[in-house]
Amino acid sequence: MERLISKTKGDRWIWLIVILLSVWSLLAVYSATGTLAYKKGVGTEQFLIKHLVMIVGGIALMYFSHLLDYRYYAGISKVLMVITIPLLAYTLIFGANVNEASRWVTIPIINQTFQTSDLAKLALITFLARSLSKKQENIKDVKKAFIPIMSAVCGVFVLIALANLSTAIMLFGVSILLLLIGRISIKQIAVVCFAGSILLAAVMFLGPRRNTYYSRIQTFWNPEKASSDKSFQADQAKIAIATGGLFGKGPGNSTQRNYLPHPYSDFVYALIIEEYGMVGGVGLVLLYLIFLYRCVLIVTQSPKAFGALLAAGLSFSLSIQAFGNMAVAVGLGPVTGVPLPLVSMGGTSILFTSIAFGIILSVSRDNDERKKQSQEKVVIGEIPAMA
Repeated sequence: MERLISKTKGDRWIWLIVILLSVWSLLAVYSATGTLAYKKGVGTEQFLIKHLVMIVGGIALMYFSHLLDYRYYAGISKVLMVITIPLLAYTLIFGANVNEASRWVTIPIINQTFQTSDLAKLALITFLARSLSKKQENIKDVKKAFIPIMSAVCGVFVLIALANLSTAIMLFGVSILLLLIGRISIKQIAVVCFAGSILLAAVMFLGPRRNTYYSRIQTFWNPEKASSDKSFQADQAKIAIATGGLFGKGPGNSTQRNYLPHPYSDFVYALIIEEYGMVGGVGLVLLYLIFLYRCVLIVTQSPKAFGALLAAGLSFSLSIQAFGNMAVAVGLGPVTGVPLPLVSMGGTSILFTSIAFGIILSVSRDNDERKKQSQEKVVIGEIPAMA
C-alpha cells in the first residue's frame, strides 16, 4: 500500500476527494438501485458490482492519465477533435434514442452504450487550451485565432445541444471562461456569446426536442400550473430532501428511491440528503468546493499557459456539472440529465470524468516536480557559499 501511495503524484487533497466520492458513490448506488433491481428481476448486488468495476476502472485510468506528461494532451486533443465532430453527428442520426434524445451509441463487441458528449467535453476543453496557448502572440487576430476557436466552440455546442441542451450550455459556459483566461478580447467574447444565444434560441424553438425544453422550463417557472406527471421528478426530490432532516434516515433507509425515476443518477443528491441529512448534503458540497479550490491553486502555480488553461477548463467543467446537478435536485433549476461527477451511477461518464481528474493531477505533478527542482538548485547553489 505504501509503495502504491508513493507512486501517486500530484495534489494529495484531490486524490483524497476522489476516494471519498467513490466510496460515497458505492453506498448511494447500492441503496438507490433496489427498485431498479426488483423491476429487472435481478439482485441489487449486480448493479453494485458493475458500478464497482467502473469505479475501479476509472481510478486506474486516472492513475495512468496522471503519469502521462500533460503536454502530450495537446497533440491528443487534435486527434480527439477529428474523432468527436463526426461522432457527434453520427450519434444524432444513428444513436440510440432514449427519452426522445439520441445521446448514446453502442460500442460493438462489448455492447456497452457510450455517451459521445462525454468525449466531446474532454476534446473541446483540451483543444481550446492548446489553441489559446499556441496563439497567444496572435490572440487578438480575428482570422488566425478568433475564427478557428469560435468555429470549434459553436460547432460542438450545436451538435451536443440538439440532444443534450444542459450539457451543451455548461460546456459553452466553460469555453467562455477559458476565452477570458486566454486573453481573448471582450468584444470578441461578446460576439461568441451573441452567436451562442442565437444558436441556443434556434435549438430551443426549432430543434427536435423543443417541446421537451419548453415543458421543463414552464414546469420550473410555474410549478403550481404544471401537471403532476410533468413535475413528478422534482416533487419527489423535494420530498426526499424535506424528510431527510439534519442527520437523515441513515444509509439504505430511503423511501423516495421507490418513487424517484432516477435516484441513482440524475437525483442521487436528493437521495443522499434523505439518507445522510443536511450534514451529508453540505459535506458533499464542501468536497466539490475543496476540489475547486485545490484546482485554482494548481492553475495559479502552473508556469505554462497550456497547463493552466487545461487544469482550469477541466476543473470548471467538473465543478459546474456538480453544482448544476445539485441545483436541479434541490429545485434551483429545471430538470436536466446531468450526472453528479464520480457519484452518479454510470458507465463511460465515470471513465471520462476519471480521465479529466487524471489530467488535472498531471498538471499538478508537473508543478510539484518543477518546485522540487528549483529547491534543489537553490540548495546546490548555497553549498559553495557555505564552504
